[in-house]
Amino acid sequence: MQKIRVVSLFSGCGGLDLGFIQAGYTIVWANDFFRDAVQTYRKNIGNHIVHGDITQISSEDIPDCDVLIGGFPCQSFSIANTKRSMEDKRNFLYLEVLRVLRDKKPNFFVCENVKGLLSMGKGRILDMIVKDFSELGYKVDYHLMRASDYGVPQHRERVIIIGNRLGLENVFPEKKDIPHVSVSDVCKHLYDIRTRDESFELDGIKIHNHVASTNVADTFWARKHPVKQHDICDYLRQWRCKSDWTIKKIDRHLGYRHTSAHWFRKDNYGTIPNPNDWWKLKEILGFDDTYDMAVTELEQKDITFEQSLRINNWDTPSDTILTTSPEIHPNKKRRMSVRECAIIQTFPNNFVFTGSLSSMYKQIGNAVPVLLGKEIAEAIKPCILRKK
Repeated sequence: MQKIRVVSLFSGCGGLDLGFIQAGYTIVWANDFFRDAVQTYRKNIGNHIVHGDITQISSEDIPDCDVLIGGFPCQSFSIANTKRSMEDKRNFLYLEVLRVLRDKKPNFFVCENVKGLLSMGKGRILDMIVKDFSELGYKVDYHLMRASDYGVPQHRERVIIIGNRLGLENVFPEKKDIPHVSVSDVCKHLYDIRTRDESFELDGIKIHNHVASTNVADTFWARKHPVKQHDICDYLRQWRCKSDWTIKKIDRHLGYRHTSAHWFRKDNYGTIPNPNDWWKLKEILGFDDTYDMAVTELEQKDITFEQSLRINNWDTPSDTILTTSPEIHPNKKRRMSVRECAIIQTFPNNFVFTGSLSSMYKQIGNAVPVLLGKEIAEAIKPCILRKK
C-alpha cells in the first residue's frame, strides 16, 4: 500500500496522530509548544515531533505531505470560557494552519476544535475560517461529531473540519449502529485497584499512570471521627523506627515514589494515609489498633453538584474529559485516574504519559480520542489513495 504522508500541527500528546497511524498513515512531521506533551509524544509515537512555537517555524522546515492535520488551540473557543472574543490572539492561530496549507499544498486537511466554535461571534469566526480555507482552493465542510457515536466511551462533542483540493465530496465517518460503550465497560477492572506511582501488572496487563487526584473536598467524603495529623504521623514514625522498613523500602513496596515520607513527619508537610494505605502499612509495620477507627472510618457528606464535583457516569459514556479536575470516581474517594481518563480517550494501555499529575490530566483532556481520529482517517482514506 502506498504511504500517505501526514504533517501534524498542534499535535499535543498525539491522540489524533495515533488515530491516523492506526489507520495506516505515516506522520512525517509534528509540532507542539507544550513541552510535557512533546515528551509524551516522543516516548510513545516518535522523534519526528518538533518542540517550538509554530509562528517561528518556517514552512521550508516542514516536509511535503498528502494530509495536514491539527487541532488549533481552543482555549478561547470553549463554551466554558465566557470571556472568549474575536480579539484574543489564540483565536487566530488557525492562520498558521492556513499558512502551511498555502505553502505545502496537501490534497487534504483535517482540523478539530471545540463545540463553542460554532457559536463564537454568532458564527462569524467559523464562517471566516471556512472562507479563508476555501480561497486556497479547498472544498471545505464541517460536522459536529459526538465521540460516543463512534465507539468512544465519552460524550465528547467536537467540530471536525475537512477540506480537499481535488474537487471531491468530503467524507465523514458514519455513526456506529451499536450501543454506546460505557465507562464500566472499559474501566471496571480498575474500580477497586489502589492508585500508585509505579507501573504494575493486573491480570497479565501492564498498567501505567494509575495515579489520581484525591481532592474531592472534605464536605464530600470525609473522616467520621476527629483526628490530629501530628499525632498520627508521630505514631507511625515510632512504629516504623521499631521495624526494618525504611521510607524508600515502603515506597517501593506500595508502588510510590516519594509519598510515604509525608506519613512520618509531624510538621505541616505531614499527611495521614488514606484507609487503603493505612491497612497496607499495618501489614508491614504491625502497629496496634489505636488509630484504626479514626483513620479508616469515613462517611459521605452532602454534595454540592458543581462542575468540579461531578461524579463520573458509570453505566453510560463519560461526559467530556476535561483538562483540569477530572470527574470524581464512582467510588467517591478520588478523581478518575490518569489511566482511566486515558482509557476513556481510547489511548492504548501501553501509552505512557509523562510530567506532573496536573500535566498528564491536561495532556489527556486536550487530546482527540484516538478512536475518533482513526474513524476520520479511515473515512477519507479511499479518496486519498484513489488520487495517489
